[in-house]
Amino acid sequence: MPLRSFYLCFALALLVALPLPAAVHRTVVSITGDSFLINGRATYAGRFWRGQPVAGLLMNARMVQGIFDDQNPATVGQWAYPDTGRWDPERNTNEFVTAMPEWKRHGLLAFTINLQGGSPYGYSKDQPWENSAFAPNGDLRPAYMARLERILDRADSLGMVAIVGYFYVSQAARLRDDGAVVKAADNATNWLLAHGWRNVLVEIDNECDLRFRSDLLGPGRVAELIEREQKAQKRGHRLLVGTSFRGGSIPVESVVRASDFLLLHGNGVADPAHIGEMVRATRAVPGYVAKPILFNEDDHYGFDQPENNMSAAVAEHASWGYFDYRRKGEGFEDGFQNVPADWSIDSPRKRAFFHLLAEVTGAEPMP
Repeated sequence: MPLRSFYLCFALALLVALPLPAAVHRTVVSITGDSFLINGRATYAGRFWRGQPVAGLLMNARMVQGIFDDQNPATVGQWAYPDTGRWDPERNTNEFVTAMPEWKRHGLLAFTINLQGGSPYGYSKDQPWENSAFAPNGDLRPAYMARLERILDRADSLGMVAIVGYFYVSQAARLRDDGAVVKAADNATNWLLAHGWRNVLVEIDNECDLRFRSDLLGPGRVAELIEREQKAQKRGHRLLVGTSFRGGSIPVESVVRASDFLLLHGNGVADPAHIGEMVRATRAVPGYVAKPILFNEDDHYGFDQPENNMSAAVAEHASWGYFDYRRKGEGFEDGFQNVPADWSIDSPRKRAFFHLLAEVTGAEPMP
């Protein structure tokens, strides 16, 4: 082989062997003390509301069905769109992505999206549908991850943060064993790191103090998974990781010590004063040091009242998250958690939330 050809072949082989450069992303979430920063600057910088600092908070909404699908042919028909008579997971994600700029315009900086979704009815005891980005052995399902990629890319371009939840109690039970749970978590973490997003927070499981089949996902051991996923790195970057607890519950000490941020739920908390008590109790757990406290699920509203769960959280410098679903007998359009979801700001309750959110954050008010 001529020497020139040899060097050309060698150069081509070297290029193939070298890793491709990471995609260029524009949004980086970080934490300093009990505050969130985006691109090195406190969120809502300089903003006060009712004399309380809003800077450093991460106001959010529960949008967990953004990549929803149903692998169970016996139940998938439940989610048919009224105008077509069939369910379409790609339409669901496309409409999610289309709605995101409007959420951001009204001050929403973050949303929770789950790899195993949530109840399409808001709450439901029996959940025969199969909505999971994980196969039973812990492998990732490519179609789910492709939909998530579109959402995370759009969030990155908008300057938004995604709280990516891994496990949901009824769907996590479909994983074969603890080995599959670990494999699933590792696969999700490695996938996120490989894509290079810096606008992601990880919620290991939704409400770890529910009765998960695997002890690894319960309050006694979930700190092990938090620490395991924190150790994974790519190009010197690791993910920020935590887990959530049921409405009204306070995180246990091991989770408080291990987590980068602390996730609370306000479901069932009808008295706004109790929201403040929850935040103070969380800061009193042994091992707590300054770190953000974030409600990422609360289905109590009262947005037209001077005191509500959102205002109570902000008063304690805790972020707050809106959980929207249609209760039985309500006349509202489908909530963000109902399937098929309407991701627009289309109901009286959604409008009330986004109106108050804009007021709190100083964003553009709704007409």
